[in-house]
Amino acid sequence: MDWFQPIDLYCERVGELFWAEPLNAVSNAAFLLAALAGLRRYRALQSRDWPALAMIVLVALIGVGSFLFHTFANRWSLLADTIPIQIFMLFMFGLMLVRLLATPVWLAVVGSAAFLAAGLFAPRLVALISSHESAGALAGYGTGLLAMLVLGGLAQLSPQPPRRDAGALVLVAACVFAVSLMLRTLDHPLCDLLPTGTHGLWHTLNGLTLWLLLTAALALGHARAIGAIRS
Repeated sequence: MDWFQPIDLYCERVGELFWAEPLNAVSNAAFLLAALAGLRRYRALQSRDWPALAMIVLVALIGVGSFLFHTFANRWSLLADTIPIQIFMLFMFGLMLVRLLATPVWLAVVGSAAFLAAGLFAPRLVALISSHESAGALAGYGTGLLAMLVLGGLAQLSPQPPRRDAGALVLVAACVFAVSLMLRTLDHPLCDLLPTGTHGLWHTLNGLTLWLLLTAALALGHARAIGAIRS
């Protein structure tokens, strides 16, 4: 396999230069801002919430990895882009099962394994029945959207206000992500009308989505630390 093979996936890219996707590259600052905002919140709470801190680090890595892909645009940078995203989705899902729904850790591990399987097989299944080149990727992200809707919705049934409040943040994150996913889908269809594409907006809204999820996770961790919620 040629790890340096060029990859051209987005409307904005018209060549192989480092800055061939300036907006797609620079818009990754949204992830770094989300990570910085999460870190500031983490420090303000003065708690040793290591799982949430790991999520903050992963958000920063998502920004760095995506920047590498939208500048180098080859096979190795594609892995730098996708691996942190997949780890974040899996880890955040398990963390939310435990904190948002009071799921036992062992069951959260099983649920996370099922979520991982769905994320791996859904794109392959959709790709078999759809000729659209981005259908598989959208199906993979669609599992994340569905997870946020289900987790946030179920949290609204909790008798404990901190869980309901955090669940509301997750639902807002799902709504933002739905718009973001639509913009990702429109990148190529609108290319003639908008030569820069819409992928940069995908990054910006995803940064907001991840900030909302970090805020929910940190709030739940703090509430548990002070005894405001019980498993």
